[in-house]
Amino acid sequence: MRTRSITGAVALALVVIISALGSGRAEGIRLDALKIPVPNAGGAGPSTALLDAIVLRPDDGQPHPLILLNHGSPRSASDRPAMSPYGMWAQAVEFARRGWVAVAFLRRGYGASQGGWAETYGGCSDPDYAKAGRAGASDVAAAAKFMTGQAYVSKGKWISVGRSAGGFATVALTSIAPPGLAAAIAFAPGRGSTGPDTVCEEDELVDAFAQFGKSSRIPLLWVSADNDHFFGPKLVTRLSDAFVKAGGKLALVRTPAFGSDGHTLFSEQGTAIWAPIIDRFLGDNNLVLRDRLLDAPARPAQIRTR
Repeated sequence: MRTRSITGAVALALVVIISALGSGRAEGIRLDALKIPVPNAGGAGPSTALLDAIVLRPDDGQPHPLILLNHGSPRSASDRPAMSPYGMWAQAVEFARRGWVAVAFLRRGYGASQGGWAETYGGCSDPDYAKAGRAGASDVAAAAKFMTGQAYVSKGKWISVGRSAGGFATVALTSIAPPGLAAAIAFAPGRGSTGPDTVCEEDELVDAFAQFGKSSRIPLLWVSADNDHFFGPKLVTRLSDAFVKAGGKLALVRTPAFGSDGHTLFSEQGTAIWAPIIDRFLGDNNLVLRDRLLDAPARPAQIRTR
């Protein structure tokens, strides 16, 4: 009887130890839908707009640092209402696998997000790109402020990642440097593309990047493919040079051609190319959170039915 009691006690102790060791280890990735309130002063609709968002994060009950994922803007305004945060689900998954709370959200005027479209830059003959970039950056900063108040988001450092217009808003964000912004990543940032290899008043876009560079000191990774037909290699040189010469801190990575238009590089299909680039950047800035990636979750119904 005494032997059985000792054996039972040892087994119970082992269960307790294993449970304690496992309690801090993420077993998977959870997905939640969310509405993010942001100020909507001067915009259409309520004074506080609710932005449509999804959150992917390690499902371990622990707080983790925040990454905000920022979408592009379609050339046609008629395409904006159909946009969904699930359009960046695959990218959010990759960051959640690396230990981040990854939030893909739609800025004001896109998809189901409330508020009027705040990112207009005016007519093609006289665009105000800097104004449009700062409008997008204000939504990113407001979303970050809300998200860093959530119990599952750790306090301190957070990152903004964006593509195209979202990348442009991210570059603008670095010039504002809201509290806690540790780094930024922009894939093919820019505005004003009206067709393949056509941009309204390129000189104005160059000037906007120069404006942002004057006060930007946040580490910024800029990734562009050689066959980008929104903002091509020659324009990228002009834009990035203007940003750096004004004082911006930039790591520019050019990739070989991707697909029929390299503007789509930051996508699920381009993961094998862009993920290692991001990993190196995170490592260079002491922002690596995990030694081993979490397993990717199953694709949600919202992806399969689209």
